[in-house]
Amino acid sequence: MIAAHRLLPLAGLALLAACAHQPSSLHLSEDAQCPLTLDQGQQLILSLPSNPTTGFRWILRDAAPALLHSLGPEVYSNPEDAGLVGAAGQSTWRFQAREAGEGRLLLTYQRPWETAVAPARTFDCELRVK
Repeated sequence: MIAAHRLLPLAGLALLAACAHQPSSLHLSEDAQCPLTLDQGQQLILSLPSNPTTGFRWILRDAAPALLHSLGPEVYSNPEDAGLVGAAGQSTWRFQAREAGEGRLLLTYQRPWETAVAPARTFDCELRVK
């Protein structure tokens, strides 16, 4: 008969192995394959090309608030090696899946003051959290 204190390390290893196949974060870009399924607790990192010097901004229209928790505001970064004033960069948002259900992540790329003009680009991804 195997003592219980010897089974605990094996049970812990089995649990770690089961969790290892799930990435703790999922990175999305403009060419993401949607719809997308996330596990509760998993982080979603969305990065989209952006150039705010042109007046265009990504506007978060729907962040599936019942499913996703925002981990902070949009962060803009541009490549240091571009060396050009006004060079395009990346806007990044971080979320954590918190509740099971379905929703969507919708952003539009437009100049905020041009309300009667259609967005230059749209990012629309259906989400499912299990």
